[in-house]
Order: sequence, then C-alpha cells, then structure tokens
Amino acid sequence: MTVQQAHAHPQVTVVVIGYDDAPHVTDAVRSALAQGPAVGEVIAVDDCSTDGSGELLERLAADEPRLKVIRRPTNSGGCGTPRNEGLRAATSPYVMFLDSDDVLPLGAVDALLDAAVRHDAPVAAGLCLRKELPSGRETPWQPELYTRRTLVAHPARRVRLVHDTLCVNKLYRTAFLRERGIHFPEGRFPYEDFVFVARVLAAGPRVALVPDPVYVWNVRRSAARLSISLDRSGIANWRARVDADQLSYDILLGAGEKRLARATRARFLDHSLRMYARELDLRGAEYRREWWTLTRAYLSSFDERDFHPAPAPGRVVARVILAAEEPRDLGRLKEMAARPPRLNPPYARAGDGSPVWSADLPQVELDHLLIRPVHLLPAAVDAELRPRARGTVLRLRLHELYGRMADASPETMEVEITERDDGRVGFTGTTPLTAHPESASASESGHWSAEVPLDLEALGSGTWDLRVRVRFKDGTHRNTTAHALAGAGLLRRRALPSARHGVLLVQPYATHAGALAVRLAPGWRGLTEVLRRRLKRLLH
Repeated sequence: MTVQQAHAHPQVTVVVIGYDDAPHVTDAVRSALAQGPAVGEVIAVDDCSTDGSGELLERLAADEPRLKVIRRPTNSGGCGTPRNEGLRAATSPYVMFLDSDDVLPLGAVDALLDAAVRHDAPVAAGLCLRKELPSGRETPWQPELYTRRTLVAHPARRVRLVHDTLCVNKLYRTAFLRERGIHFPEGRFPYEDFVFVARVLAAGPRVALVPDPVYVWNVRRSAARLSISLDRSGIANWRARVDADQLSYDILLGAGEKRLARATRARFLDHSLRMYARELDLRGAEYRREWWTLTRAYLSSFDERDFHPAPAPGRVVARVILAAEEPRDLGRLKEMAARPPRLNPPYARAGDGSPVWSADLPQVELDHLLIRPVHLLPAAVDAELRPRARGTVLRLRLHELYGRMADASPETMEVEITERDDGRVGFTGTTPLTAHPESASASESGHWSAEVPLDLEALGSGTWDLRVRVRFKDGTHRNTTAHALAGAGLLRRRALPSARHGVLLVQPYATHAGALAVRLAPGWRGLTEVLRRRLKRLLH
C-alpha cells in the first residue's frame, strides 16, 4: 500500500483508556476522531468509572459510528489491563494509545502513519509535548530523538530510544504486537509504559522517527487525583518505579540486547535517581530511610560497567548512596541532582590531592572534574535576593572548583529572570565578576562575586526563575541556576511599598532543586489573594 492509499483508507485504531475522568475523556476521544479518515476506529475503554464517564462515551458513540465503547465491570487498578483489552479488540492494521486526560494534536496520526508505511516500519514515534495546565507552557519530551525524520534499522543502533519510556507517542503495527506477544503488565502496575516499551525494543523492530508533535501530555499538578508520574510522595511509588526499571532491564538482557539493557541503567541514574533525590529533603525521616535502603540495594545490583554510560551527576549521586549506609548530605545531593547540576562546598581532597565528595566519604572520587570541559562542570553559584523599598539587590557568588574556575578566568555573569508559567523574560543583564582569590575556609580557595540591581515592580505578578551564565576569558560559558541562600531571613516574605502598585509582596524561596526563585504579588488585591491561599492551606 502506498502512503497516499494509507491516508485515504481506515488504517489506525486509537485506544483511549480512562477512569473517573468525565471532565476530559470526551476531549481525548474527539481529538482522536478529528485525525481524519486514516483513523478507522476509536476504542474507548472505561475502567469501571463511577463519575458518569461511561455514559458520556456511550452518548458520544450514538452519533459516531467509528467510536466503540468497552465498559469494564471491575476496575483494574492500573493502565495496563484496559490498554490490553483495547488492543485485543482492535481491527485496524495499526494501533496507538491515548490517555483520557491527554489529546492528539491535528495531523499526529497522518505523520506517524506516513513514516510507518514509507519505511515499512513496525513502529513509528514522534515528539510528545508536556503541557503544563493551566498556564499552557509546553516542554518537549526527549527532544534529542526527534530532531529530524530518520529510520533506525534496529533499536540497538540508537540506544537513546530506551530513554523515551512513553507508549503513547508511538504507532504500532498491530500484527507485530500480536505475533511477538507484546502487551502491558496487567492489574495495578505503575510505570507499565517502561515494561511495554522494553518489550517492543527487545523485539528489534525498525523504528521510524518524526519531528512532528504527535501527542500532548497534559500535566495537571493541582488535580485532586494526581497521575502516577506526579504522585511521588509515597515510598510505594519509588518501589514501583524500581521494579519497572528492573523488569525492563531483565527483558532486554533476556533478549540478548546488552547495549539496550545497559542503557536502562543509564536512564535510571540520569532521570529517575536524580528526580527523586532532588525531592528527598521534602519527605519525612521514615520515607528517606526506606528510600535510601531500597535504592542502595538496587544500585548494588549494578555492574561496574553500568555506571559508565550515565552522565556524571547521576553517577556521583549513586556513589554517595552506595558509600553511606544512612541518608546524608541531602542538601548537596539535591543540588548535584539538579538540572544543571551544582556542586556546593565543601570541596574536599584525598591524601594524594585528588577531588573527593567529602572528608567523610573519600571513596566517592570526583577525578572527572579535573578533565571535563568547563562548560559541563557543576559550577556552584550562590544567590541572595535583598528586597528593599529603595531598590532590590541580587548578590551572586561563584565558587572555585578545584582550580578549574581560576584556570578558565571568569569575567562576567549574565542574569536572566523568566516567568515560570508563560516563559516571558522579565529581566536580562550582564555584570562583571570581582575575584576574591583567598577564602577563610580551608576547603575553598576563592570565589567571584557580583551585584545586580533589580526593579521587582517592573516584573509584575507571577513566579520568577533565575538563570545565570558565567562567561570565561576564552569565550566559553557555563549556563546554570543559582543556589538559594537561606540564612538570616533571606527567604522571608516581605511587603514593600510600591509607587506603582501601592504594595508589592515579595517571596524569595528555594525550588525543589534548591535554586533561587521569587513569587511576586503586586497590589492590595494580590496581597489579599496570597493571604487567602495561605489561610486555605493552613485550614486544610
């Protein structure tokens, strides 16, 4: 069949799964139906909803012959069972999956189908956009894979495919999945995508990649029921993630795909481990102990060669966890796990002068810091915001890092302040750095400082993030965020008199990754709204 014939005839089944998602499920289904004639059927699998979702779908199906509704008599507890049920019912040559709270952008099916048919590929994959709601800000997921149209002859030739753990931004040949027995884990199995994608890659298909946006992943952090990927507060979530990661590794290794199996280890170190390590200090002591014990046990199963492909920050975090029997250095680990990473003082050395994590953990070696390019170093910049009625000052301090900063000769610091929800830039500026070659601390050989005057009134309301760029004498630079200093009331909320707004409420704070950010609420209305939300949280 030619590409033109494929687009003109029903070729694709879209399986939509949902549970108690009446506000969104019809939008998901309509986005699948709107893909055009290539979609022969949409199978909506309702996982025994109690909020009327099933009735909504049946009313929609009464006017849409391409929509078939399957209503499960019992809730499965997960996403795998309803997806498997939809896959078994599919009658089209190709199938793809859609969650009830997400949507397919126009043209998604045509883009994937075109690539699959043109290259005779059992799998076609495209760009997924994470869309923060209600702001609408979009962030591409694993964009490195989807920069251009290409055909991967075998997954082992592009091990980065392992990092795209989503099943929903892909089109699959139905016969390929059935002949190879590829399915999702049944029942309550969080991170079922990990396992399904591992089974797909283990089968060794050709994979066609397209740069087109083919899936919109709606992220609703304020939802009453968080998605599995957002609800990370309980240790069961981490245990499920580790189990899914281990099973993915076993599947690929069992299929003889050693490079892909090793890539799952790198994915764990660079993504999962860093993400959860950034949040450790938000959890209780019991959670931290359980997390540490579970993580140490899992990391102990890694072969030494499993660590090498992973970027340095994840390797360092893993080495610290393996070296310490109890949770420790959580603040520094959080900063090392940040994106980009920051290595805060103290900067210890072993007896031979080589860099190490700390005097207490000298077995965690940091020799790579001596040879990495300066633009990849975990440079540490401290920041303190001094809000004042007569003018706010941002103070910055760049730390030396085992002599590497001095070798590169930092000259200027570029500052950019952006609004988190809509991405607009509120301030940019460049300031010279002043060198302070000596330090009072024996673990630090010096630092560079800068001060930047800010007009907070001009920024307006919102949550503002700070990013900095350190420029060196040779023309290179390092992009990073700045560590929020918390001493002496630096992160205290202040109400400043404002000629423009009457009053400006300023709240500097540290993000989950320890970076400085600031919330601004101008005017008495903004002040009242902040107080209302705070009272609501206290009462809750």
